[in-house]
Amino acid sequence: MKSFDQASTRLFSRRDLLASSACGFGWLAGKSLLASSESGTKSPLPLPHYAAKAKRVIFLFMHGGPSPMDTFDYKPILNRDSGKPCPLPKPRVVSAETGNLLGSPFSFSQKGQCGAWISELFPHIGHIADDLCFLHGMHGSNSRHGGALLELHTGSDTFIRPSIGSWVSYGLGSECRDLPAFITLAPTLSHGGVNNQSSAFLPAVHQGVPIGSAATPADKARIPYIEGGPSREAQRAQIDLVNRLNTMHMNAAGPDSRLEAQIASMEMAFRMQATAPIVQNLNQETKATQEAYGLNDPTTQNYGKLCLMARRFIESGVRFVQVSHSYKWDQHSNLKGDLTRNCKEVDQPIAALISDLKARGLLEDTLVWWGGEFGRTPVAQGGDGRDHNPHGFTHFLAGAGVKPGFRYGGTDDYGYYAVDGKVHFHDLHATILHLLGFEHTRLTYRHAGRDFRLTDIKGELVKPILA
Repeated sequence: MKSFDQASTRLFSRRDLLASSACGFGWLAGKSLLASSESGTKSPLPLPHYAAKAKRVIFLFMHGGPSPMDTFDYKPILNRDSGKPCPLPKPRVVSAETGNLLGSPFSFSQKGQCGAWISELFPHIGHIADDLCFLHGMHGSNSRHGGALLELHTGSDTFIRPSIGSWVSYGLGSECRDLPAFITLAPTLSHGGVNNQSSAFLPAVHQGVPIGSAATPADKARIPYIEGGPSREAQRAQIDLVNRLNTMHMNAAGPDSRLEAQIASMEMAFRMQATAPIVQNLNQETKATQEAYGLNDPTTQNYGKLCLMARRFIESGVRFVQVSHSYKWDQHSNLKGDLTRNCKEVDQPIAALISDLKARGLLEDTLVWWGGEFGRTPVAQGGDGRDHNPHGFTHFLAGAGVKPGFRYGGTDDYGYYAVDGKVHFHDLHATILHLLGFEHTRLTYRHAGRDFRLTDIKGELVKPILA
């Protein structure tokens, strides 16, 4: 038996083997990310945990906190007792002094076969009431915009955590190799800002890609640097050079997830140049479709373009699209005037989006989600306004896997506190993940020595709303 000469024989590490047999770990990782499949970037997870009802989500975010008792949570006793002192204990944390009960200045009527009570502010949504699933017992943990937005988007109001869109991207990957899995249209720049679309400790490829901002008109909302610049041939040569340099660095220094993500992001950006402008070109839609979304009306035009763009993105394979209506729903005063304007801006576009998805057969596997970070108080503030109220408010869902024409949960007679069928943000997140095929306690990511998940250590599936 021959002796082993350690002086003349060098042991090969796994890194040495990769470096000598190809172009190193970076090349393998980059190749996997850049050419994973013709249908899109694959999820790092094997498969969803069970058969999914939904393949994608459109989140219609109303920034500021819509007033439930003026929109979808009819309170006749509040109207009867308007002007009287509130008989319920007020929350410990409030924004400022509030007064007596304030009835709604808007009339309600029952809509559809389901008989849902809907405010006169939403005539178009009233026409599609039988497609909607209302959650009237929503509640959160934070009465401040910043913390409430983070809780709504990430499940935590105190720590930086991945957004729900990032978790969906991480779990499902993208259906299209030329577009990211998570896009946010006209996102807010305040109250948490980019942290509301952040991938946090998840790989950077799952970060939400912003198109425009709350301050950008929809027709000017574009992905930065996606159009113009050098020719595609010149850009291809530049990217190839940078990728070779990055690969050389990783061969010498070892695996680097940030560089691997950078390689993938540059390749994605290159491919998006040919795809994203086409998706955003709303002129390809018929005149009837554009009018249905309200593109011919200055009041509805902006949000209508965003909603139509969202439909085109999910048609093209994007998994999660957020469509924000800018910070207009914070009615501490001038409730009647401001809320009337807000609802008019979004009512027709939202109804058109849901109807359009249904007509195209997309609503069967697309979940539409509407809501804000909290609701408003039934007591007056500033004479004719309402304060923040995270203790009881309404969201609605439509589409894949939820009961249409259904109402679940409720608040007290005045609309202050959720008292029946209570649904916390953790519960809503757990339910959305369930509809996408995931058991929320099992969709985890190892970071800093522990397994993290969107719902942290809480969250219960809201079974009664499942179709």
